[in-house]
Amino acid sequence: MQTLTRKQLIALLVLTLMWGINWPMMKLSLRELQPLHFRALTMSLGMLGLMLYFRTRGVRLMPQGWSEWRAILILALPNMLGWHGLSIYGLQQLSSGRAAILGFTMPVWTVLLGVLFYREQLSNRLIVAVVAVLTAIGLLLANELGNLAGRPVGILWMQGAAICWALGTIWTRRLPTTLPTEALIVWMMAFGALTMGLLAGMLEAPQRYDFSVPVWLSLIYGVLINYGAAQVLWFSLARALPPSTSAMSVMAIPLIGIMSATVIVGEWPHWQDFAAVGCVMLAIAAVLLPRRGG
Repeated sequence: MQTLTRKQLIALLVLTLMWGINWPMMKLSLRELQPLHFRALTMSLGMLGLMLYFRTRGVRLMPQGWSEWRAILILALPNMLGWHGLSIYGLQQLSSGRAAILGFTMPVWTVLLGVLFYREQLSNRLIVAVVAVLTAIGLLLANELGNLAGRPVGILWMQGAAICWALGTIWTRRLPTTLPTEALIVWMMAFGALTMGLLAGMLEAPQRYDFSVPVWLSLIYGVLINYGAAQVLWFSLARALPPSTSAMSVMAIPLIGIMSATVIVGEWPHWQDFAAVGCVMLAIAAVLLPRRGG
């Protein structure tokens, strides 16, 4: 396994904290913002910030030719509209910790979709991972159904979002494009923000912007941290990190989401949440961590 430098290790820890804390921060925003208005606002401002940053780095941002525009449109559907659109509705229905747990079943769905539709090999590890994910979903679903205020439909939203993210991950790997990754992300975000803004205008009531201070702070976090600094960190690490290290980071995000939600939005986890986190961490480890001697 590749040894991380101290700088890479610190960056990875900061990135994991950023993405874990983002779940309760988004939940806080939804107290006063409607879901599609929230996504359109934070994504559009984050996109503009990334565009300015990447321009200062000399990255080619303007797509050239229909093939690059086509790649943006195809990849934006599952990665932006699917993942970001469905997950915000799931988060609205569930606690932020549970939404994070279900969202980060994505690596398992990525491997499973590869087996079902792209002729990748079915392994014993994948079977273990699927059973673990289904156990996690069952634990949370049973608790939501048993709670008078439970909203089990949120679980469906989040699993739809995770499957869209998984499909987007597969297509990103398989769809050839000459567009730089940074430019692809910026234009996908632009497409997602524009589409969700139009949908917000059609499906949601007019949004008021007289927010409380905590909600303003959560919005600033979403723009500057989630769609800003975290993206920049990820771009710098993605080219250098070994897959196993990325897997360890992904596994920690739902747990951070659960623990930080207690402080940020006052959500107290149940034993089912911790059991589900354990199941999802087992599943991610099964499909992403390398075999010994591999």
